[in-house]
Amino acid sequence: MEEPPCSTIISHVMMPHDANPAGNIHGGAVMKQIDNAAGVVAIRHARTNVVTASIDRLDFHHPVFIGNLLILKAGLNWVGNSSMEIGVRAETEDLMSGEVRHVVSAYLTFVALDAQGRPAKAAQYTPITAEQKRRHQEALRRRKMRLAERNKEKNCQVSSEKCG
Repeated sequence: MEEPPCSTIISHVMMPHDANPAGNIHGGAVMKQIDNAAGVVAIRHARTNVVTASIDRLDFHHPVFIGNLLILKAGLNWVGNSSMEIGVRAETEDLMSGEVRHVVSAYLTFVALDAQGRPAKAAQYTPITAEQKRRHQEALRRRKMRLAERNKEKNCQVSSEKCG
């Protein structure tokens, strides 16, 4: 089944080189795969080089083990001028039992770049389905919160009296 250009599904069998001695896959290895999946979506949409600008919090619900199939489902949620939000849901499948578990979800902001490495205009995005529209509205709320947090941090750096 072919995915629309603003989404992708990528799978990886997790191997020992990504694990600790107990057989648990390092969170950073999962984060890297999340970033890769989101990057595919961002490049597909912008059709130019992109960089990761931010990753919202990651809360791991279940461990990932050696031999698990890590399944990453990534989709475009929102596009601004040069930035875009991509949501990624990571699941594992135990290949022996078939059990699938939701491991972690994340929202990543990417910025489209021009040939000189400066922010470039990203193609507009119009959600069509009810699910796309819901995800777009949620992305707008997250963007508003991220901008408020960024402004709060800037003000705090200027004056400690503005922290709080």
